[in-house]
Amino acid sequence: MTDSTVRIDGDTLHLPGEVRVRFIRTLRLPETGTHALPPGLGEFPVRRVEDYADTVPAEWRARGGVMLPVYMREAMWLSFGGTAEPAALQVGVGKVCAVSGKPWSSRLTRDPQNYVVLPRQPWLDGINSGKGTVRQFVAVPLGLGATVEGQVTGEEVWGGVQLQSFPLRDEELRAWREEERRRAADRRERAVSAGSYGAAFPMAAPPAPGAPPAAGGAPGGPPRRAPAMGLGVGGSMRQEVYRDDRPIGAWAEEPAGRVFVHLVTPPEWRRITGEAPPPSPVDRAAYTRAGLPWFDYYDQDAADLSPTGTLGSVQPVGDWLGDDHEPWEQPSPGQVKPLGDAPGKSVEDGDW
Repeated sequence: MTDSTVRIDGDTLHLPGEVRVRFIRTLRLPETGTHALPPGLGEFPVRRVEDYADTVPAEWRARGGVMLPVYMREAMWLSFGGTAEPAALQVGVGKVCAVSGKPWSSRLTRDPQNYVVLPRQPWLDGINSGKGTVRQFVAVPLGLGATVEGQVTGEEVWGGVQLQSFPLRDEELRAWREEERRRAADRRERAVSAGSYGAAFPMAAPPAPGAPPAAGGAPGGPPRRAPAMGLGVGGSMRQEVYRDDRPIGAWAEEPAGRVFVHLVTPPEWRRITGEAPPPSPVDRAAYTRAGLPWFDYYDQDAADLSPTGTLGSVQPVGDWLGDDHEPWEQPSPGQVKPLGDAPGKSVEDGDW
């Protein structure tokens, strides 16, 4: 079926509830130690599968959704934005929940929690694998057993990334809006008392550490099976996955929108779309030597979600593909920066 409420605008996915998801290119972390949040190096280009029906594999047409190009062992993170009202977002990697490690579900659960809460969760860099840490999303081919999907389920069938958004129930949303109106009135009153409107109004959340965003007709040729890619894990970084402080009954029972994100190798991207893929990622040692920033994010009012044993036991891709020989230079303390305290085309959904 076609879910007309899921849209793509430029390289940003729009899910119901004004949930916006961008896929951000980044530096791959070493697989030992725990690190600061790596920087954003621009967005992955995102295209609708249905726009290339003559050149994508038949199973991609059946699943619908969107696609993006990614190099083997390239890292990414997901940036969430545009959410003025609360939303629950499920993130799957090969139809394994990146938060709970459980199989993909069309329902929200709390024991264990299988979603992130927006706008509190500004981004997600990897699977919830340790207390106060995640392990970085890293692209690998299916068939090697290195993906999260392969290690958790014992088989590699789906690959890609899956997203589902859930709004608050109508009565909960009305109550939230009323409370926000009261808070806004209080802020205006305090601003008048202080003699300065600007100081009292809430500032927008700081942008995720990503760079600005980085078409074409489908070339001819019969459709064929493209080399499938999924997500494994890389290095560990300091990032919390926040616990939901609402009861599970506050959320809608059914997802308002969902989308399947296919990962394609750069050569296949060129064949399918006729576009040149982005250049390979920047050397991380050169980035660090240039004095460019890394990041730390902390929300003092939020509680970290404990990891599950399932995701904690997922092994990094280096155990499957060999050691990472790319040099690593630890950023200096001054390079680690603290963060925190228009309609597009609809995306066709399918069977998955």
